[in-house]
Amino acid sequence: MAKKWVYLFTEGNATMRNLLGGKGANLAEMTNIGLPVPQGFTITTEACTQYYEDGREINPEIQEQINEYIGKMEEITGKKFGDLENPLLVSVRSGARASMPGMMDTILNLGLNEDVVNVIAEKSGNARWAWDCYRRFIQMYSDVVMEVGKKYFEALIDQMKEKKGVTQDVELNADDLKELANAFKAEYKNKIGADFPDDPKEQLMGAIKAVFRSWDNPRANVYRRDNDIPYSWGTAVNVQSMAFGNMGDDCGTGVAFTRDPATGAKGLFGEFLTNAQGEDVVAGVRTPMHIDEMAEKFPQAFEDFKNVCKTLEDHYRDMQDMEFTVEHGKLYMLQTRNGKRTAQAALKIACDLVDEGMRTPEEAVAMIDPRNLDSLLHPTFDPAALKAATPIAKALGAAPGAACGKIVFTAADAEEWAARGEKVVLVRLETSPEDITGMKASQGILTVRGGMTSHAAVVARGMGACCVSGCGDIIMDEENKKFTLNGKEYHEGDVISFDGSTGCVYDGAIPTVEAKIAGEFGRIMDWADQYRTLKVRTNADTPADAKKARELGAEGIGLCRTEHMFFEADRIEAFREMICSDTVEERKEALDKILPLQQSDFEQLYEAMEGDPVTIRFLDPPLHEFVPTEEADIEKLAKAKNKTVEQIKAICNSLHEFNPMMGHRGCRLAVTYPEIAVMQTTAVIRAAINVKKAHPDWTIKPEIMIPLIGDIKELKYCKKTVVETADAEIAAAGIDLEYEVGTMIEIPRAALTADQIATEAAFFCFGTNDLTQMTFGFSRDDAGKFLGAYYDAKIYENDPFAKLDQVGVGKLMEMAIKLGKPVNPNLHIGICGEHGGDPSSVEFCHKIGLDYVSCSPFRVPIARLAAAQAAINNK
Repeated sequence: MAKKWVYLFTEGNATMRNLLGGKGANLAEMTNIGLPVPQGFTITTEACTQYYEDGREINPEIQEQINEYIGKMEEITGKKFGDLENPLLVSVRSGARASMPGMMDTILNLGLNEDVVNVIAEKSGNARWAWDCYRRFIQMYSDVVMEVGKKYFEALIDQMKEKKGVTQDVELNADDLKELANAFKAEYKNKIGADFPDDPKEQLMGAIKAVFRSWDNPRANVYRRDNDIPYSWGTAVNVQSMAFGNMGDDCGTGVAFTRDPATGAKGLFGEFLTNAQGEDVVAGVRTPMHIDEMAEKFPQAFEDFKNVCKTLEDHYRDMQDMEFTVEHGKLYMLQTRNGKRTAQAALKIACDLVDEGMRTPEEAVAMIDPRNLDSLLHPTFDPAALKAATPIAKALGAAPGAACGKIVFTAADAEEWAARGEKVVLVRLETSPEDITGMKASQGILTVRGGMTSHAAVVARGMGACCVSGCGDIIMDEENKKFTLNGKEYHEGDVISFDGSTGCVYDGAIPTVEAKIAGEFGRIMDWADQYRTLKVRTNADTPADAKKARELGAEGIGLCRTEHMFFEADRIEAFREMICSDTVEERKEALDKILPLQQSDFEQLYEAMEGDPVTIRFLDPPLHEFVPTEEADIEKLAKAKNKTVEQIKAICNSLHEFNPMMGHRGCRLAVTYPEIAVMQTTAVIRAAINVKKAHPDWTIKPEIMIPLIGDIKELKYCKKTVVETADAEIAAAGIDLEYEVGTMIEIPRAALTADQIATEAAFFCFGTNDLTQMTFGFSRDDAGKFLGAYYDAKIYENDPFAKLDQVGVGKLMEMAIKLGKPVNPNLHIGICGEHGGDPSSVEFCHKIGLDYVSCSPFRVPIARLAAAQAAINNK
């Protein structure tokens, strides 16, 4: 039995989404429940995959089935392709299993040629309509199938309107449209070198191929990457007999939602045009009317439509997005799908559906895309102002939010300007750790280099600041504090705006509105917390971050990066003195200056977390990141250490490494300079003792994390220093205090020898940023240079630093858990890389049995919801 590649709408249903795509499955479902759907057939997603396997050709077996189904469709409709008595005209639309609005291509009025146009003109007594359909078809077919740009045809339409002295397409008469159709055909021949095809079957095969081909167009590829839609899924093609909204004033077309997609308010929301076809509404060619006005124009069709809306929402138990056409007062449904909605609307709709008895709380939690919550937690641009603005560039939306301010080029300027009360945006080639204070002072950060997980992106997400990275269109001149973008030169103090959700950059100021966490947010989160088993902690280095994360539901700190505490101006000097010391005594003297500051930091973190667990990672970055680069700073350091400027420069140069990511950092610093670990342990334990005394009812149990272990002996060596120091401090204080020493698993060798390491470690925490770098063998800061080519070549579908590589890195994680747990049953295990806030990675962490995920403060709600969905999906 040959494989079935094609299904009539009467042969499918809503459960066949993977095979028929979302649109095809829903057309079949609407047919089954008796709604007025123009009939047709769906060519499956498998046929699309086969098309690519066959070298972008539709093989004979699939072609034969398509021809067979054309015959069946002709029987159902009583019309025939190319027939001069009763011609069949169809639309050809894409439909992947995941909704991808506007990403792929559509063709209407297929089946027309000059003979058929004359027949339908005469039969309908409406020549204007017939020629309007034909000129639209030529334009769409040329654009979509033959890739002759729309603009050539738009120019011809504008010329015609000018010649006739009219402003709207609808004001052109039949003769004008006939003339246009012929001009279009001439343009087609001019561009393609062949006549416009007259044979409807040839037209149809061309159109089907074009829809399959559009699965691989650049905008579809980008959309898929952004929305975790695998390339292997393919798209289905729906061939449907036409219903005409452009036959006169008793016809029309519209798009409507059963609830408002921006706010979630219940009630019909939509737009509608008389005497038009579907693409007119979507493309915004004419300004549509509000859906309510349809009641006056077509009272019967509007009544029918309201009933259909109720039927569909009750049937799908979700807000529907529908396309429809009215032909001579009769309603036809062309599509329905669960509507795209803002995060705010998603929460309201989910709660309302529970209150209306249509959904359970568990289903409500499962309905919401966790990634959308991001936009609720940050200021956003005023939607009306945004609609009116045109972006001057588009880069990577690395950290959501809306930024608007005066351009500055250095972190120091950002601080200085912000101190004067100016709103600034920091524009840099790339950022480095010492820019952090300037980043904090800025409304947002825009970088020329870097990706979704570059330094700027990671830090900005942690701070809840807006960041757009990798804006390669900027021609930067940092030295002269200016850059060129989109042909315009921008100087310090000029105002720009950018959107960290979309990556769009705008000239001038766009007004912003503050984010509001509404009541529904709390309800959904309470429900999510009932279902999830994974704990959610935060990556926080400051009391302010810790407090924010706790407000957003964090249950502890999974990663405190102590090096971020050294970059403050009053500390970095003492730390530089420590680095440039010749003797252990000198080093200790410098560290003694830092000790009380570190202790105070840790006390504030414990206070902010009120007895929830706090994991403190010991110093990790390479030492060269701390050395001074400015001449004035070098002179200051030389004076403090009684050395010459040349000696200090020599020390600084000696610290530079060929490959710092794999250099002198992490536990290697504690092995070389045990006094750093002694100072940090002392600060952690003294802070814990003080907070425990102040709050005897809190559980204070410090978790000390040794980074970058690759060998059990490294952990033993560092742990010995920690334990001796901690025990001496606890004994001296005469207090009972428990603490744990664990490690980060971020080197593949640590995962491979986790059974040995678990004998010494109280906990594992996967540092998946480094683990991904080490496993793939490329640095996250350089990967942006070639990942684009990898996406185009379909080698990777996602950035492995943004979405956990479950096959490779995931296998190392599973191995570490399977090796570690039997040796140490009390071992608790978490993840603290950027992946801790990515929903698909959170689900993986749930499946392999982690105890917690840890992510930046503003991603905590996302992780809570994703953890609940993981528990619901894997019952």
